[in-house]
Amino acid sequence: MIMKADIGIFGGSGFYSFLENVVEVEMDTPYGKPSDAIAIADYKGKKIAFLPRHGKTHSIPPHLIPYQANLYAMKELGVKAIISPCSCGSLRGDVKPGDFVVSDQFIDRTHGRKDTYFEGPEVKHVSPADPYNEELRHIAIHACRELEIPVHEKGTIVVINGPRFSSRAESRAYALMGGDTVNMTQYPEAYLALELEIPIVNVALVTDFDAGLEGREDIKPVTMEEVYKVFNDNLSKVKDLIFRMIEMM
Repeated sequence: MIMKADIGIFGGSGFYSFLENVVEVEMDTPYGKPSDAIAIADYKGKKIAFLPRHGKTHSIPPHLIPYQANLYAMKELGVKAIISPCSCGSLRGDVKPGDFVVSDQFIDRTHGRKDTYFEGPEVKHVSPADPYNEELRHIAIHACRELEIPVHEKGTIVVINGPRFSSRAESRAYALMGGDTVNMTQYPEAYLALELEIPIVNVALVTDFDAGLEGREDIKPVTMEEVYKVFNDNLSKVKDLIFRMIEMM
């Protein structure tokens, strides 16, 4: 018998340390196995299902994450909402490392990823005009304000294939497209949730300025060391935010 959960969370393995009395569930789906075992635990009267999208040891690169299996597993657990935090690079000078962005749009620049459940004989055309749930977005924004976390209430996140970062020309093009941030995992994660009719919200932690900013010699292109440093410096804020959102949901 499959266990049930109220809220699903994708993210990094650091979240495990904040969950108590965890039960790990190995799942299989028609789309293969998820990235890892799913940790299920109770928090403030709600049952939470947590899945590290890159695996516990961060061994799965963004273009090889089994997105279909990950989302389908959450559907089988019966979650009513998904919180999808991530790290991102900034494409704007006023969106700084350490800021949080509650995304309201994405631009898909990935390729080769399995990004739909409707591959026949059933075919549906699902609109991602507004991919992120507005009610959940308001909860995220309100929680950030309560916790005094610097937050941008809207943002278009450009999703690239990875695992490489952007060239300067690509970064400039993404900004000209209307992108505010750049990331490697929000697509098809957010879209597959739409197909499965699970409300989803993204809160992106800005860790860097992508390939630097044009006209700013003092801002250099991103390095992995920089990303990890800013992420680790802000990990407690990410966890506090997620727990506050759970309480409000």
